[in-house]
Amino acid sequence: MKKQLKVIIYVDILFAVLLLFFWFSLPKPLFITPTSYVLEASNGELLSASIAKDGQWRFPLADSVPEKFKHCIITFEDKRFYNHLGVDFIAVVRAIRQNMQAKSVASGASTLSMQVIRLSRKKQRTIFQKLAEMWMAVRFEVSYSKEEILTLYAANAPFGSNVVGLEAASWRYYGRPAENLSWGEMATLAVLPNSPSLVRPGKNASRLIIKRNNLLDKLVEEKIIDRATAQLSKAEPIPSAPLPLPQNAPHLLNRFKDEMKALKVNTTRITSTIDENLQKELNRLTAQYHQKFAANGINNLAALVINIKNGSVVAYVGNCYLPQQKEMESHVDMISARRSPGSTLKPLLYASMLNDGFILPQTLISDVPTQIGGYSPQNFDLGYDGAIPADRALSRSLNIPAVKMLQQYKYERFYDKLKKFNFSTLNKPADHYGLSLILGGSEVTMWDLSNAYLGMARTLNHYNDYQGKYNNADYGSAYYVKDQEKPEEVIEPTSLLDHGTIWSTFNAMEEVMRPGDEGLWQQFSSSQRIAWKTGTSFGFRDAWSVGLTPNYVVCVWVGNADGEGRPGLTGIEAAAPFMFDVFRLLPSSKWFEMPKTKLKRIAVCKQSGYKASPICETKLVQWVPPVGEKTALCPYHKLIHLDAAETYQVTNQCYSVTQMKHKSWFVLPPTMEYYYKTKNAEYRILPLFMEGCQQEQTAVMEMIYPKANASIYIPLEIDGNRGKAVFNVAHRNNNATIHWHIDEEYVGTTKNFHQIALSPKPGKHTLTLTDQNGERLVQVFTVLDKEK
Repeated sequence: MKKQLKVIIYVDILFAVLLLFFWFSLPKPLFITPTSYVLEASNGELLSASIAKDGQWRFPLADSVPEKFKHCIITFEDKRFYNHLGVDFIAVVRAIRQNMQAKSVASGASTLSMQVIRLSRKKQRTIFQKLAEMWMAVRFEVSYSKEEILTLYAANAPFGSNVVGLEAASWRYYGRPAENLSWGEMATLAVLPNSPSLVRPGKNASRLIIKRNNLLDKLVEEKIIDRATAQLSKAEPIPSAPLPLPQNAPHLLNRFKDEMKALKVNTTRITSTIDENLQKELNRLTAQYHQKFAANGINNLAALVINIKNGSVVAYVGNCYLPQQKEMESHVDMISARRSPGSTLKPLLYASMLNDGFILPQTLISDVPTQIGGYSPQNFDLGYDGAIPADRALSRSLNIPAVKMLQQYKYERFYDKLKKFNFSTLNKPADHYGLSLILGGSEVTMWDLSNAYLGMARTLNHYNDYQGKYNNADYGSAYYVKDQEKPEEVIEPTSLLDHGTIWSTFNAMEEVMRPGDEGLWQQFSSSQRIAWKTGTSFGFRDAWSVGLTPNYVVCVWVGNADGEGRPGLTGIEAAAPFMFDVFRLLPSSKWFEMPKTKLKRIAVCKQSGYKASPICETKLVQWVPPVGEKTALCPYHKLIHLDAAETYQVTNQCYSVTQMKHKSWFVLPPTMEYYYKTKNAEYRILPLFMEGCQQEQTAVMEMIYPKANASIYIPLEIDGNRGKAVFNVAHRNNNATIHWHIDEEYVGTTKNFHQIALSPKPGKHTLTLTDQNGERLVQVFTVLDKEK
């Protein structure tokens, strides 16, 4: 009895060991081979793919297998597939009998389950390996459904050359997805894994046709297809050689490779948010412009289109893709490249100053020759307006007003604001950039720049959705993975910029004259309203244009990836036409809704754009952000006293108060006035004081160059002698005579036009100017010595 009990225990132990061995004999995961990176459009169509790390075209596991392939592969390889548990013993007995009769391997008995095991193990086949495959195939069938087994087979079967898996084979041999293949095409693919090294497209074509036709006949016998379908399928040609896979978004595919971990995606295949038709049209447009630009040595351009409504990327062209021309550097993704932004940050400064109560939309900004700590910004046209409304300075992209505005706003504050806009490339302290920050002194990426404008547009679009409040998630990054998890809504009473500020900024950005339209585009009812801004970096290295409607943000860049500058490479000439052609590919939309509860009607001085003071002559009522109430009153209107004929200024010391006429007068500082009056014919210069009247202490002269306490350098001429610097002063009286002195030494006299060429020695000097009325201007400047 005890002996029998021991036997039972030993048998149970043996059975348990065998059961454990059986259970753990199947490796997990079954396949650890690398797969190709695959990028699909939002409709599931293939956009781009790259070869796997082991040099094979092997797509990730698909969700299902096309019905045609199921019928073909089961009929050809394993007709009792649905009736066995991994091993087809009927086929085994048949194979043994046939092989014994032929005295060689004339027939096999591998089921599809066994073939999947063999593909996963990749070991040399022996009788023992065959038995192991049978064992593991049974174990395989225990854990996997028949559909899962077919899916694994279809994804890992060899199809000749370096093509692995049905999806890769379908694209390589037929240029389209497997579900779109005909019976003849699917039968051709189904027979390839049987002997992929001997029979494949481009090799042994006649044998491949025979095998395909035999399979089609079997499908007729099994009543899967009819005879007519089989005959038509036999007439189809077989592919002659592998085809290149689509490369409609190669740069986005590479971006996905780099960001795969951050995106928390566990497969190398993603369905993107890209609109397939728009992407192809944008590729065509990019190639068209590349052909045009290449004649001028401009090799690279990129375009990004984002759907504002949901924040999804609908088109992504990182460069004009020309892999066969390596000198073009078309592999560089310019959407993620760090480049100088030129003037494209100016709207963000304009919006920040509106939002924080520094200016109103049309506040006059100084536009005169400027020196700030040795830094001398220049307008692109090298001219000066004297003073210009802030919104017009933005639309004309003037550099000096932008620097003046940043000087007022403080570059440290603007730097912090850009950080909140999520510009990832500002990795140095604010002092490193200084005032050049507004003129392209930093680096940005197209991605970050587009996301900044996307956040503003989304915020304004959501004005009604959140009852005037703000969702901080609006400033989150755009996304390109279709099912990517969206950030949670965080509703706050305030945001980076308020609705009224954004609306005012977009209106200012809309007023730019479009290239080729000569300012008349607004007269056409079909014209799309677009807020847009161009940018050109120093040395003509980068041309930018970014634009938006309530539905889309479009950002384009034109230039050379290696940073070489080219004549004519400007935002308005190169990038803007490209951007507007991109907008023509997109549906039109209405303009942004006016956020009336976030705007306030206040009286504004027509001439200065400041909040109107009581003595402003002409007032306008404008919609401005409520914080505009905090801005300063107009500083340029002054109450002056005139004689009865309104010819001269007078004082009570020389003229009867009862006969005086008191008038409000628009008066700019001398330097601003000097340039402003040449561009504005309606500007009236202050009348002179009547003879014998004591003048009030108002500035009548102002130095244009050099500014007070400026350090200047006077270069040496070719002959080795020191050259001359042109000193320039503005005087309110056009007929004034000015006497010039340097260090109390007389150097010359000017009348009407007050410029003089001087060559002071290196060192510190005192400049003294005196006009015919005894008015004096004294200031200090320093001439630098190059040798020191």
